[in-house]
Amino acid sequence: MQIFKLGVREMNKIIVIAGPTGSGKTTVADYLNQRYGVVKVITHTTRPQRTNEKQGVDYYFETADSFDQNHYLEQVQYAHYRYGSSYEGLTQAWQKNPIACIVLDTAGAITYQQKLGDQVEILFLRVQKEATLKQRLLKRGDSMDSITKRINSPEYRRDMELPSELQGKATVIDNDDWQATKQKLDAFYLQVKKQTLDV
Repeated sequence: MQIFKLGVREMNKIIVIAGPTGSGKTTVADYLNQRYGVVKVITHTTRPQRTNEKQGVDYYFETADSFDQNHYLEQVQYAHYRYGSSYEGLTQAWQKNPIACIVLDTAGAITYQQKLGDQVEILFLRVQKEATLKQRLLKRGDSMDSITKRINSPEYRRDMELPSELQGKATVIDNDDWQATKQKLDAFYLQVKKQTLDV
């Protein structure tokens, strides 16, 4: 198999945002995008496109054949559909901005750290109060039954804690108060930006 090489400079960075459901990962990605122009890496899926979704904006919507044409950093199968983040998607994001971001579970964050090394900045979000987390999930339209199932799932419990593989390699932010979180994100981003300029 041909090895895919990134046509990018070493100074490029990818901010991997991880944490449990309801910790605010998408909100943080949106904030970094709107305030600093951090480009979100678009991921691939074989799931059918929904009416409110746009190709190349929400996902790269793929057929089973076209999905296999990409070179993936990580991929999963969920509910009979395939999902993955590719070197191609990462390269396209970096062509727009040397700092990009992606939302992943902790398993995906570990894979990125292993494959991209110093180009990865892990941002791990936590919520200290489970009541706050439940309120957020209710607000976004999840049913109490689905919230209870999710909170009791092995995947949720796994993503509640920073994995040992990422200890000392991740910036941990408690996202209980959004104003305080924004200040921490500003400091985090400026540090990442400084690293891209120092290389």
